[in-house]
Amino acid sequence: MTPENPEETQPLLGPPGGSAPVSRRVFLAAFAASLGPLSFGFALGYSSPAIPSLRRASPPALRLDDDAASWFGAIVTLGAAAGGVLAGWLVDRAGRKLSLLLCTVPFVVGFVVITAARDVWMLLGGRLLTGLACGIASLVAPVYISEIAYPAVRGLLGSCVQLMVVTGILLAYLAGWVLEWRWLAILGCVPASFMLLLMCYMPETPRFLLTQHKHQEAMAAMQFLWGSEQSWEEPPVGAEHQGFQLAQLRHPGVYKPFIIGILLMAFQQLSGINAVMFYAETIFEEAKFKDSSVASIIVGIIQVLFTAMAALIMDRAGRRLLLTFSGVVMVFSTSAFGAYFKLTQGGPSNSSHVTLLTPISMEPPSASVGLAWLAVGSMCLFIAGGAQALRCLLACLCLLHLQCPFHFVLCP
Repeated sequence: MTPENPEETQPLLGPPGGSAPVSRRVFLAAFAASLGPLSFGFALGYSSPAIPSLRRASPPALRLDDDAASWFGAIVTLGAAAGGVLAGWLVDRAGRKLSLLLCTVPFVVGFVVITAARDVWMLLGGRLLTGLACGIASLVAPVYISEIAYPAVRGLLGSCVQLMVVTGILLAYLAGWVLEWRWLAILGCVPASFMLLLMCYMPETPRFLLTQHKHQEAMAAMQFLWGSEQSWEEPPVGAEHQGFQLAQLRHPGVYKPFIIGILLMAFQQLSGINAVMFYAETIFEEAKFKDSSVASIIVGIIQVLFTAMAALIMDRAGRRLLLTFSGVVMVFSTSAFGAYFKLTQGGPSNSSHVTLLTPISMEPPSASVGLAWLAVGSMCLFIAGGAQALRCLLACLCLLHLQCPFHFVLCP
């Protein structure tokens, strides 16, 4: 489906004649903004190593029971939902840069509250704040990066957003292997603090400045980011605030992208990918793995690798093919993991006690040794399929963004 208006196919900002920018500071600005998705991923992955540590604690130390542990992992999504709605309002009024600066506050404050926690409510409050920051960062960072990038590198820099999220998750898993939960929360403050420091020296996006009719500031931002000043076309008045009326839902070009986008997001969330990220180490502990933290790290590494791979092959293989393949892989992997739990249920000396770092030759030979790797392998396949599905989902929503006049309803 092609846009009816040919102007929609033209980039809002781009050097005339296809001249190449001479400055590379755009990469520094993109890196500064991508620290938001990195913090987002760290907050998502934080609960995986923190929950087992909090559940093992002995009184009078702070300890989580099963119900509190479930809330500790899941409450971040409530904050993220609120943050997404807030970001949709904030990004057009405060600007992209200021929105990113503001989202560092709940990130840092949330992790500080967790570090200083004396009861369960402080832990939950800290997680809620970090979730709020996650919701803001997940919307504003991609917008900022796409608006500062020139066309030749826009796809590359856009791919870094999801890659930084999964890298943040892996960082939380790796750090949780050696750090106690309070020190892990302190580490969570670092990416957001660096983001605050770097973004203070980065400009607002030229597109936002032009929508505010700030021509001189937009030229200065272009000079900083691209190293050149050109004659840029100003966006039409009201381009940032196109209204939507319910009557538009009668048009196939509106309701079809809307339904597709909603269903894609719903099925992706209902697949359980976030639950695996929140409770990866707990899942492997329930499977009686001796090295549950190592298994979680393996899963995190697989997620990073396949997210990068999906970004590379997505344009060649096609979104629909990868989404279909991902669904098949995730169904097979979850079925295999369920079979593993069934086969090892009630076995006090089953394969789940095999140490993953110990050579197999040092373990007593047993047919059940392979079952340990069935669990890890099935979860790795699930994450690999989920990484491809998520990458394709984001790409599909970017296409819907061009067709649907109320894309801000979809994106948060």
